[in-house]
Amino acid sequence: MAEVIRMPKMSDTMEEGVIAEWHKKVGDTIKSGEVIAEVETDKATMDLESYYDGTLLYIGVNKGDAVPIDGIMAIVGAQGEDYKALLEGGNGAAKNGSAESAPAVEEAKPEATPATEAPAAAAPQPAKKAAATTTAAPAAAAAAATAAVEKINATVVRMPKMSDTMEEGTLVSWQKKVGDKIKSGDILAEVETDKATMELEAYEDGVLLHVGIKEGESVPVDGIIAVIGEEGANVEALLARENGEGGDEVEVENISAADEGTKPADQVNGQEKSVSVADSSERIKASPLAKRLADEKGINLRQVEGSGDNGRIIKRDVDDFKPAAKGTPAEAPAASPAPATKAAEPVAPSAPASGTPAATGDYTDTPISQMRKTIARRLSESLFTAPHFYVTMEIVMDKAMALRPQLNEVSPAKISFNDMVIKACALALKQHPAVNSAWIGDKIRRYNYVNIGVAVAVDEGLLVPVIRDADKKTMSVISGEVKELAGKAKDKKLQPKEWEGNTFSISNLGMFGVDEFTAIINPPDSCILAVGGIKKVAAFKEDGTVYPTNIMKVTLSADHRVVDGASAAQFLLTVKKLLEEPMSMLV
Repeated sequence: MAEVIRMPKMSDTMEEGVIAEWHKKVGDTIKSGEVIAEVETDKATMDLESYYDGTLLYIGVNKGDAVPIDGIMAIVGAQGEDYKALLEGGNGAAKNGSAESAPAVEEAKPEATPATEAPAAAAPQPAKKAAATTTAAPAAAAAAATAAVEKINATVVRMPKMSDTMEEGTLVSWQKKVGDKIKSGDILAEVETDKATMELEAYEDGVLLHVGIKEGESVPVDGIIAVIGEEGANVEALLARENGEGGDEVEVENISAADEGTKPADQVNGQEKSVSVADSSERIKASPLAKRLADEKGINLRQVEGSGDNGRIIKRDVDDFKPAAKGTPAEAPAASPAPATKAAEPVAPSAPASGTPAATGDYTDTPISQMRKTIARRLSESLFTAPHFYVTMEIVMDKAMALRPQLNEVSPAKISFNDMVIKACALALKQHPAVNSAWIGDKIRRYNYVNIGVAVAVDEGLLVPVIRDADKKTMSVISGEVKELAGKAKDKKLQPKEWEGNTFSISNLGMFGVDEFTAIINPPDSCILAVGGIKKVAAFKEDGTVYPTNIMKVTLSADHRVVDGASAAQFLLTVKKLLEEPMSMLV
């Protein structure tokens, strides 16, 4: 009996695995304990062993593709065994070929008179048309089933997840065009994520057969963007298979008014019911989930514009669909002349869309970049999910200002006040681990390392490259890394490892003349420090005499689920002491 091999959970944090290498191919004999593949998890690359003896009948995942936990990877069984029922969830699908699967639908009905006979007595002409339609249905289903099992020597290229926060990518430019020969490792395109613009490499050799999106268009993670394979491969069948199409998208013949013997069941109380894909008079491409949602919401899919591959309607299109205002001439019932006449009367201009103020002058609408979308989503989630509270403290910077020129005389990299703040925070975090923590749903995670995220302003928004193990680095090393990462951020050349893993963040607006401000916590951190500029003010000695001093205000934004007010204040006191006695950070 054939057995399914699923993606195992190889670590406590693993959600999916990537096939790094297949060590067996379809048709190979497998023994229990043999390594069949290498799987890359979030921790390491590990061997995947087979627990069954038999022949490798099916491989469902290409090298380089990701598979969620418990996703089907392969099937092992006896040579020549039919395994298709396992892929279909064991629904008892027909096993004797695609041609027999379509009639099974007809046989599933109770013993009834064939469809071609019932209308014959009442209306001979419609009977002929019904017969033609009934005859065509098995043929269409058989063709779809044949495409579903057809071996196609081509592979789809999907939008990879290039960062931990990425939900979609924008294709900046294609480096190859349809018909070009591709080798593994070639750069196919440049993709703009929410963090940077990165190169998309090909993992397969072949010819670029299909390009699914245009330059400037966005694609969700795992969306199909191209197809690579042998010249002449059936791309349409492959796309239909990948999109879950096949038997559930059927072309239905138009039924004219003359063919209608009775009033359609779609009409209830004189109004036409919304038509789903199965009811429509033309082929409509839509995912099964989109169809179900449309039926539940009463949405006519013929009115929905698809954003999927080749105009296919997906869940997001149904969720975002806004029906046209009721009562327009196009939707007015034609049953009675009076409403029709009324509908023809002039209608006052409609109000602007809800939430969109009417423009009273010139304006420019700027498309939202991937970076701006992510900033909006993540910071909104942070502000409205994490209960923020704020603690502000003044720090006397006189000694820091005196020490900095001396340090820069011997430092290989010019040290800034921000570098000194980073070092002070890193050392303080080791003393106050409650601040170096994160809220992880049902637990609080305390980090034993200190990775400081430093906010960097770029043209399209904000990036937060990470200084790792900042508590163990000198200020000159921190300075060098900050300058290097800031340069990469502005050039959109940051790599994922350079912006992931922060445990605490710092945002400094002092160079813009800002005295103080509050910052929104950068998830998954529990705190962020907002740093203002250094300002000379008048201070008083105990005897009442006035003297000048240099003050810098800092404000800690903290997540009250993780950090209490006293902990936040104690942390800031430590930062204050370190910056007011900066020599202590050098020993």
